[in-house]
Amino acid sequence: MKKRNFETKIITGLLTAGMILSLTACGSSSNGSYGISDLMDADYAVASKEAAAPEASAYEDGFGMTEGYDSAGNAQDTSTTVPEETAATADRKLIKTVNMDVETREYDKLLSAVENKVTELGGYIESLDAYNGSTYYSYRSTRNANLTIRIPKDRLEEFQNTVSELGNVTSRSENVQDVTLTYVDLQSHRDALQTEQERLLQLLEQAESIEDIITIEQRLSDVRYQLESMESQLRSYDNQVDYSTVYLYIDEVEVYTPVEEETTWERISAGFMDSLKSIGEGIKEAAIWFVIHIPYLVIWAIVIVIIVLILKKIKKRTKRIRAEEKKKFAEEEARMQKTLQNTAENTAENTVATQNSNE
Repeated sequence: MKKRNFETKIITGLLTAGMILSLTACGSSSNGSYGISDLMDADYAVASKEAAAPEASAYEDGFGMTEGYDSAGNAQDTSTTVPEETAATADRKLIKTVNMDVETREYDKLLSAVENKVTELGGYIESLDAYNGSTYYSYRSTRNANLTIRIPKDRLEEFQNTVSELGNVTSRSENVQDVTLTYVDLQSHRDALQTEQERLLQLLEQAESIEDIITIEQRLSDVRYQLESMESQLRSYDNQVDYSTVYLYIDEVEVYTPVEEETTWERISAGFMDSLKSIGEGIKEAAIWFVIHIPYLVIWAIVIVIIVLILKKIKKRTKRIRAEEKKKFAEEEARMQKTLQNTAENTAENTVATQNSNE
């Protein structure tokens, strides 16, 4: 009896130990799987918190200010209060864009000088669209060019002054876009993603199951894609901030557009001179057109002469035929009249003869 009770106790103890070991194993597996997912969520939460902190700090430092320009090109602060100059405000990301229209009497010289100045200042010409004028189809054979130029932001004013000295600036405008908040936000998200990428790599080294490895690698792929996109945007902003954009239009003219308002007499005089120049240009263009088209004119002259000769020959022949027909008709009419006359005479003679015979 005692032996039987002892065996029962042993079996019960073994079953209890087996159940405990089984529950422990399940709990361990569950905790291991939850740990990877939980750590990834925790990393994302920490990264988001780190991304929000620099943005708030930047806004407090005055990055949210915007700046505009009046018609004279003077900077105007659009904020209600002006904070003290700090390192943060000095590092604001400003994209400057300038539009300039310039007249010149020496087109080639100005274009060459602009290209040399751009190279000297460390900039570059992004695009150049030149029109070399008309040969003879227009009265005014002028040239013009549209240039998109990138100039280092610290040398922008020097470039504008050089262009103003070389030609007659008829129009100029400047626009400033403050992208500081956007730039700082991108930087913060990039830093947060880099931190998340490092922690994901650590988790990848610690992962044991295939499921965890696949999950981590998928997240790593997403993070790397976002990092590349943000790096590209930051590089684009850096280029736009470091190099101001100048849209330059160069127009070749004979007379500069007056800056000051002209008097009535000056307008009449200028208009009269323009008319004379237009007439001169017209005569010159007509002479050029005539010289260019001489071969065509010679061919057409030969064709016209041949046509005229043929027409004259046809007319002469027609006239001769008509004269011959008229002459023939006159002869026929005379012959008929003579025949009628002879017939009348014969009839009269016959009548007289008949009367004589009757008597």
